[in-house]
Amino acid sequence: MPSEISHPLVTAEIWKKGGREVAIATVIETWGSAPRPVGSHLVIDRDGNFEGSVSGGCVEGAVIAEAIDIISDGKAKLLEFGVSDETAWRVGLSCGGRISVHVERLD
Repeated sequence: MPSEISHPLVTAEIWKKGGREVAIATVIETWGSAPRPVGSHLVIDRDGNFEGSVSGGCVEGAVIAEAIDIISDGKAKLLEFGVSDETAWRVGLSCGGRISVHVERLD
C-alpha cells in the first residue's frame, strides 16, 4: 500500500490546489491477467507529468496522451485495452488480459 504522501489521489489534490490542470485515470474493470488491480490510479497534468500506475509500459503512455486531450476538452472517456484489440498490441498489452480505464478531468 503506498504511503498517503505518494498516493496519486493526494498528488492530484496537491497539484490542483497548486493551480495545475489535472486528470485522473482509474482502472474500473479487469479480465484475466492484468498488471494493476481495479481501483488503481494514475494522475496526469496538462504537461504530461504523472504519478501512479494503471498498467505499466506503453499502455500508460496511451492513457497519458488521452488524459492531456481530456484536460483540454473536459469530456471523460472510457479506454479499453486487451489482447484482441489492435490498440493493445500497439501499446504493448500482450499479457492475455484486458483492462478498462476511466479518465476524467478534475474540476
